[in-house]
Amino acid sequence: MPQVPIIMPQLGESIAEAIVTNLLVKPGDVVRADQDVLEVETNKATMTVTSPCAGKVQKLLVKQQESYVVGAVLGYLEATVEEAERLGLNSMPNESTDEPSGSRGNGKTSERGQEARVEPTVRGLPVPAHAAGASYMSPRMRARMNELGLHAADLAGIAGSGAAGRVTIQDFESFLANLEKSKLSSASSMRVAVADAMRRSWTRPISTVGLPVNIDPVLAHRKKSDPKSGPALYALRALALALAENSAVAGRLVGHHIVHPSAIDVGFAVEAEDGVLVPVLRAADKKPLKDLVVRYNELVDLARQRRLPPDATGGSIATVTNFGTFGLTWATPIPLPEQTLVLGLGAGRIVPSWDAAKGQFVPITEANLTLSIDHRVLDGGAAGRLLSRIATLLHEPEKL
Repeated sequence: MPQVPIIMPQLGESIAEAIVTNLLVKPGDVVRADQDVLEVETNKATMTVTSPCAGKVQKLLVKQQESYVVGAVLGYLEATVEEAERLGLNSMPNESTDEPSGSRGNGKTSERGQEARVEPTVRGLPVPAHAAGASYMSPRMRARMNELGLHAADLAGIAGSGAAGRVTIQDFESFLANLEKSKLSSASSMRVAVADAMRRSWTRPISTVGLPVNIDPVLAHRKKSDPKSGPALYALRALALALAENSAVAGRLVGHHIVHPSAIDVGFAVEAEDGVLVPVLRAADKKPLKDLVVRYNELVDLARQRRLPPDATGGSIATVTNFGTFGLTWATPIPLPEQTLVLGLGAGRIVPSWDAAKGQFVPITEANLTLSIDHRVLDGGAAGRLLSRIATLLHEPEKL
């Protein structure tokens, strides 16, 4: 009978691989079309891989806790000729291999003898998932680092002994030997993904501007609202409305063009399990604040469980982060690689403010708003105007 491959699907924008965490079927099991057969974990969520058609599980080629790239063959189903033809499979797969072509955990190779690679994309544009830093590396050094899965940024603390301070292969091997003498712990897949995203983000000139804002109107509005919105959601809605008035400031520079956003989809940072996830509220400018609360709270819970649905991840044009929850009054967040800006909200503090009408200082609750930007796209003036507009909108929360 024809064998139909079970393929690692594209599980979301910018997702290039996933770790197999659970085998839901075993060889010999009869499955129906679209039945869950494997549970996998990406840096964004835990999801399932389904069977492409009805049939019997002939074999599985994966191991738990190993990573496989998008497009890798994870196993085979025995199916009818009709099912195989419906899926466009007119020839039998090569049965000479018992390993999936896209395994990264053990450096497996495809049937063509080359390591499988996938270029993740964000809204149709490539994101260099393996972009290195700016320092020079010899071909030998680069090959050794690729073998170990390291980046130029990992060598930042090495004092080079070569010409002009260049790190030599001997320096590198000495560095690795010294590592073995230190206490080591494995970084989680999420921590590695966050590190990679921040490294890529930092290849751009990032700048941060800030503005103190009176949040008493927000706190008063929240007190009488049901359901109650968190401060970050007020900031998200204000940002969405400001970007709806002028979305060009959230555009991305690609070559000699500014790519304008097609929708005001705004993400928000949620701390979850040794990292940060960014759920997305779609068309946040089209829905009033009260209609966003339930979905916002639902996505926060799902993010903390690492079970965000695919339609709630990726594709956002900006992010809001409430670093005030950690007691911080000021911070300089870094925009995601595919975004131009990130809005930050600090902790509120009671401070004196001059009231001209009363001729005296009065106490107000003040919080700092920060806006971190890709300076190639936005200058200080444009960033300041956007931040001022957000502050104005927060002063009238009933209009959000």
